[in-house]
Amino acid sequence: MINVSELELRSRFSQVKLLALDVDGVLTDGGLYYTDAGEELKKFNVKDGLGLKLLMQAGIDVAIITASTSTSVLHRAKKLGINYTFIGVENKLSVLENLCQKLNISLEQVAYMGDDLNDIPILQMVGCPLTVADAMSANKAHAIYITELAGGQGAVREICDRLLKN
Repeated sequence: MINVSELELRSRFSQVKLLALDVDGVLTDGGLYYTDAGEELKKFNVKDGLGLKLLMQAGIDVAIITASTSTSVLHRAKKLGINYTFIGVENKLSVLENLCQKLNISLEQVAYMGDDLNDIPILQMVGCPLTVADAMSANKAHAIYITELAGGQGAVREICDRLLKN
């Protein structure tokens, strides 16, 4: 973990205008469930969902950027009212840069939460790089904050509550 003081952490959280999230391992526990027909299912945490709604009500935008092509992500985002959802993404940083340009914000004003190696390029560029308790060690090395909770177990809510407190 990148060692920053509590004061610096609060300062960075207070500048966040956008929380961008990976899905598998962050919004879910990373497990993939398949029906006999081959349909992929994901389990999302309700507490994370309410936290995201509260965050958006407070004026902080939320985006989902995932390599997954599962349409369940689109359904969950729609149910939560998340306006910026990108699935099947190979270059997450490019998508985030384009979104920041559209929202007229800088990468310094972004909190990004990712748990695996394909998230590291974003973690290296945003003002608030975050990860979950059960993330890959390389991701933890690039984060200024590691949640106490695992992905899919309320880790996103933990971040939402922290952002709302600042």
